[in-house]
Amino acid sequence: MKKRIFILVIFLFSLKLQAQTSHLHVQTQNTNAWFMYFGDHKFSNKFGVHLEAQLRRNDIVSNPQQLLLRTGLNYHINNLIMATVGYCFVETYPYGAFPVKTNFPENRLWEQIQIKNQYGRFEWVCRFRLEQRFSKIPVLNTSSTVYEPGDAVYTNRFRSLNRVSIPFKGKTINDKSFYISAYDEFFISFGKKVAANLFDQNRAYVALGYKIPKIGRLEVGYMYQAILKGDGVKIENNNTLQLGLSSTINFYKPKKK
Repeated sequence: MKKRIFILVIFLFSLKLQAQTSHLHVQTQNTNAWFMYFGDHKFSNKFGVHLEAQLRRNDIVSNPQQLLLRTGLNYHINNLIMATVGYCFVETYPYGAFPVKTNFPENRLWEQIQIKNQYGRFEWVCRFRLEQRFSKIPVLNTSSTVYEPGDAVYTNRFRSLNRVSIPFKGKTINDKSFYISAYDEFFISFGKKVAANLFDQNRAYVALGYKIPKIGRLEVGYMYQAILKGDGVKIENNNTLQLGLSSTINFYKPKKK
């Protein structure tokens, strides 16, 4: 019961943060599509590798939005808790009504704790992530009068996600099971380089999923993403179609005793 109350508090807190931005007047809406692969593959009893790729498109699929490549080393503390450290590369492109001046790269280091548990028919995943971001924000080249990626700017960000999944039949999500899943994740920036606001963005997601035998889970879903820009004035509201494959193929085969 205490954990359920905690999930509710986090969800209400993220909604409150989003509501606090509603008085701002400069807003826009985008329609995006994200195509994603997530892989968590054990190569020993305790260790595994995280592999991830996301192709993010704007105007549904017409224009590039972002390319994200993320990898990490997983450590399975026990059957419920997993810790990860890793690296992420992101390329951001101009899109929408508030475009960046030109495409630019970002390099991230990240650390994460993920907790997964089962409460009756409810599968609950809670995730806490820290990111150290090195973003080459575009700057004007005075000699050529064009914008180019500048020197890397260091910022910090904290992310918290709570996700619940429920099978249509049975008590757990097994092979060939259909299920529904929903999550909410909020992002908070902190440190010396924070601009006009601490609140970065919020993501609310709902999806239909299917457990593919021996491979993982395939989901088709919708995400509403609210981003408060660094100036504290512009709000970007994104309606995003998501197609994601999450694979847990095990590379580790314990020796038979």
